[in-house]
Amino acid sequence: MSRRLAILGATGSIGRSTLDVVARHPHDFTVDTLAANRDVDGMAALCARFRPARAVLADGDAAGALRRRLAEDGHTGTDVLDGAAALVQVASDDRADTVVAAIVGAAGLPSALAAARSGKRILLANKEALVVAGPLFIEAVEQGGAELVPVDSEHNALFQCLPAGFVRGDADRVGVRRLLLTASGGPFRTWPMDRLEDVTPEQACRHPNWSMGRKISVDSATMMNKGLELIEACWLFGMEPDAVRVVIHPQSIVHSLVEYVDGSVLAEMGNPDMRTPLAHALGLPARIESGVEPLDLFTVARLDFEAPEPARFPCLGLAAAAMAAGGTVPAVLNAANEVAVAAFLEGGIGFTAIARVISTVLDRMGGARQVASLDALMDADREARVLAGEVVARNGGSATCK
Repeated sequence: MSRRLAILGATGSIGRSTLDVVARHPHDFTVDTLAANRDVDGMAALCARFRPARAVLADGDAAGALRRRLAEDGHTGTDVLDGAAALVQVASDDRADTVVAAIVGAAGLPSALAAARSGKRILLANKEALVVAGPLFIEAVEQGGAELVPVDSEHNALFQCLPAGFVRGDADRVGVRRLLLTASGGPFRTWPMDRLEDVTPEQACRHPNWSMGRKISVDSATMMNKGLELIEACWLFGMEPDAVRVVIHPQSIVHSLVEYVDGSVLAEMGNPDMRTPLAHALGLPARIESGVEPLDLFTVARLDFEAPEPARFPCLGLAAAAMAAGGTVPAVLNAANEVAVAAFLEGGIGFTAIARVISTVLDRMGGARQVASLDALMDADREARVLAGEVVARNGGSATCK
């Protein structure tokens, strides 16, 4: 049966990788809807190639420009919609049965929640849905009867290594002891600790394995990216934070592992390419060709694993503690991290001050507040951002940030 797709975040890296896989299987997938923020050129090119029934741009001016572009090019079969309400509409109506939720940041939350409440298959690539709004999103998935398939490589690897038909919170019944999230370790895993105070933004963005945006590169260097993934894994699979462990694996070939009570450890391996988890999620339960080169273990030759040092990577501990606290605390952690990383990239604080700013914000905002609504979460997010900005402004790169 052909699946009808709504790809939210179509012009980003996840959206383009999704479409690369889809193009290899024209009889199995129909691209009903493409959505993005304001990339007129990118969306026009995708519309010309995939001829979706609908294209959505969140920015109204950009949507107007896209309408004119498509009319000039003769692509009159695509309706152009605009605004946040249109994103929610295309995520929830009955036109598509599968939603790729890849809009970055809080802007992607309402549409992801709408897709969940509508009972779609959701290919989830928006971390805020779980890090910021975990309680609300999982409730929406369960109430709507949605099928949630993670496409981040680590979480998709865990999904593949768990038993078929695994139900969230089912770990004890099926004999799962713990989940192991692999991490590259970033550029500073072997640096002397006393050099970390002097790390520059350029050094932090020089990842040993990947070419990424500046913010995610810094998150990789602090390993906050793995802290956020730990929170996501807890929500996705119904695990407590102490049952999810981060393991440094510099080669980035093993994407994650599941340890069972009988001593078995199942690992998902492959060349690092987002088309693999996307092809798995799109084709489920079948396996479909992705365009990714097969893994040559003889070329890889060796696989190394090591435990992350808590003193080197304090953000990991902050994230695990935030998940354990629950409520609005993970949202506060995420917001404070974004402000602190931006300040570091702008030269306002030092590299090691990132964790200190986050810790200070968590302390000053107190314990968990109940997650009553998306508005309540966004209020906590805004409050944390204001407080983090004040901490940065008052303390800069000081030793305590208290």
